[in-house]
Amino acid sequence: MFSNPTFMFIQVMNSFALGMNLFIIAAGLTLIFGVLRVVNFAHGAFYMVGAYVLMTTTNLIGNTTTGFFVGVAAAALVMGVVAFFIERFLLSHLYDKEHLLQLLFTFALVLIFKDAVKMIWGPLQHSISYPPAFKGAVNLRISYYPAYMLFLSVVGPVLAIGLWLALEKTRWGRLIRAARLDREMLNALGTDVKLVFSAVFVFGSMLAAMGGALAAPRIAVDPGMDGLIIIDCFIIVIIGGLGSLWGSFVGALILSSLTVFGTLIFNEWEIVLVYIMMLAVLLIRPWGLFGHADEERH
Repeated sequence: MFSNPTFMFIQVMNSFALGMNLFIIAAGLTLIFGVLRVVNFAHGAFYMVGAYVLMTTTNLIGNTTTGFFVGVAAAALVMGVVAFFIERFLLSHLYDKEHLLQLLFTFALVLIFKDAVKMIWGPLQHSISYPPAFKGAVNLRISYYPAYMLFLSVVGPVLAIGLWLALEKTRWGRLIRAARLDREMLNALGTDVKLVFSAVFVFGSMLAAMGGALAAPRIAVDPGMDGLIIIDCFIIVIIGGLGSLWGSFVGALILSSLTVFGTLIFNEWEIVLVYIMMLAVLLIRPWGLFGHADEERH
């Protein structure tokens, strides 16, 4: 089967599309992890909420392309508002505390969100149809390919470039990078570091919800969907490097490629390849492929 160029092309495209969806989610985690130094186990729960908000929005508006995009925007906005209150009134009190308290707090958020989802939407699985504009397949000359997966393949790089430009070329980007490197000096220079931290946590959470909304049409939406994605996100961050945007991009592609091709070669043992890759990276570069040793020691 690997000698068939059409088959290989489809698998490469599947790897890229899956990787781009994972990147959108992991980018939010690495941003929060890199700036706030908080191990946010609730990131998967935020992803789950995004999927459910999309489902509710499309049920209200209708399964239209407009309804889908409104649902994606609504998922990001709803999660952004919730994240603001979480960060401002709860998480902000734990920045100077030991990491164990932060871990326990974010894990408590996972339990709260999971129960809230079950109370609001129930414990059953739900399916969401592809938006009408992305149903069917597109002729790519070599082969036909699902339009929605092609859409994900385009959204990921566009978002990556947009995030890079925002972080490197704007004032807010410089403030975020300064907060990551030396928050005390930034505060001494008169910048409201609390506001920067709030903005980072809100934006990172919005990316998680957006990623969940974009993933919803291709997966089953249920209260347990947060469990696997948070593991994938941490693997991506570990492989790519703490706080590195392009590290998350490459890490997501590595994880998705190992998942797709590992499934074809080793069937259900593909997860072993992922952990072997993560172990190899930790042994060679404990700070990740695109990370820095000084950040590891921070």
